[in-house]
Amino acid sequence: MEKLRRLWRGRTMTFGVPLLLYLIGGSFGLREFAQIRYDVHKLHGKVDPALKEKLKQNPVTLESEYEKLEKSNLDNWENIRGPNLWEDSRTVQKQRREALRLKTE
Repeated sequence: MEKLRRLWRGRTMTFGVPLLLYLIGGSFGLREFAQIRYDVHKLHGKVDPALKEKLKQNPVTLESEYEKLEKSNLDNWENIRGPNLWEDSRTVQKQRREALRLKTE
């Protein structure tokens, strides 16, 4: 009885066995959650027939997108800084519009 009590309160039973249970149980749990995720994507992955028709009417190819990029003027662009975290975006946009209006006048 004493040996069983010592075994039960030893470091192996206190730390080792729970660690093994977490590792084995965690791997099974992750597998199940991943499988649920893939099953949900399979269900939602079905394409709407109306969307299929729209895609057939307007095919987008790599060549057509490349032609759009060739037509655009990439040499004349302006770097626009976004607002910092502590700045109010509406105020910054208002200041930029005002500066642009003064620049064009």
